[in-house]
Amino acid sequence: MNVVRTLPLIVLAAALTACAGKPARSDAPAASTVVPASTVAEASAPTADTATIDAAPAAAVVAAPAPATPPSVPARGADTDAARAAAATAPGGDDDFDALYGGSGNTGSAAAYDPWEPFNRKVHKFNNAVDRGIARPLATAYTHVVPRFARTGVSNFFSNLRAPVTITNQLLQGRGADAWDSLGRFLMNSTLGIGGLFDPASKAMVPRRNEDFGQTLGAWGWRRSRYVELPFFGPRTVRDVFGLAGDIPLSPIRRIQEDKVRIGLQGLQLVDTRAQLLAVDDLRDTAVDEYSLVRDAWMQRRNYQIENDLRSKRDRGHDDANSPIPVDAMPMPQWTH
Repeated sequence: MNVVRTLPLIVLAAALTACAGKPARSDAPAASTVVPASTVAEASAPTADTATIDAAPAAAVVAAPAPATPPSVPARGADTDAARAAAATAPGGDDDFDALYGGSGNTGSAAAYDPWEPFNRKVHKFNNAVDRGIARPLATAYTHVVPRFARTGVSNFFSNLRAPVTITNQLLQGRGADAWDSLGRFLMNSTLGIGGLFDPASKAMVPRRNEDFGQTLGAWGWRRSRYVELPFFGPRTVRDVFGLAGDIPLSPIRRIQEDKVRIGLQGLQLVDTRAQLLAVDDLRDTAVDEYSLVRDAWMQRRNYQIENDLRSKRDRGHDDANSPIPVDAMPMPQWTH
């Protein structure tokens, strides 16, 4: 493990925790999560069993899984009254709004704990500028130039490279059977799949799992954490900032010493990740309060990932294939040479 590489992220995480004013494990109010069974926002669901929101380098929106029918996410922000009025136009709309964001008849709230909202909104505005000026145009050009089968191969390749991170975190969570499946999947795709370009493991019914150290910290007991948006990395929680530092030493890409090769691969991974989010850009662009839409749905998705990890293997739902932007996808030089 290279201490010099991880030191900046550890310092950032410590600073965020110090600003919180109380211990990180209790930095959010203990509230029950209430998820209303309302209409599915079909435009935001790229697959039949997923519907969530995530962020690319500039906080783009993606779909995330839910154990049951995913709820629609009403926009919420400065114009809360307008959002409530819009939600009330549909049957049960006002009840759904109260269930998500709290109201006279609700004892708990699924809304994100966001005491740093003014700061986070400024970072989100910066991320959106980067996204609209650089990331989205590159992703659009990538989808127009590169054939679909080639893009699928690229996605498979980077997904396969994440296996060491996933396997290690599954072992840390005490999930030996899942780690064994992930190891078998990695070996099969790396050999029969020609370095991971193809995915024979899925055809062999080997489940795809995706874990990071932020999820491991959640499985260890750090369930609630305050929301923070980082430049380029997008939505996170304080817990997930610590998770970044834990995942750095496990990244195969970061072990590549040649800067041109490593940064080229990382740039391709970012473009590939952003290209997968193009389908839901319309949802983000038409939201009343796009920041709140991204934040609340991202937190709902992240909470699902952690709760899913705590279930038995028999009861566990599908893993969300999209983690937060992994640290190995961010092009950065090797600071030691």
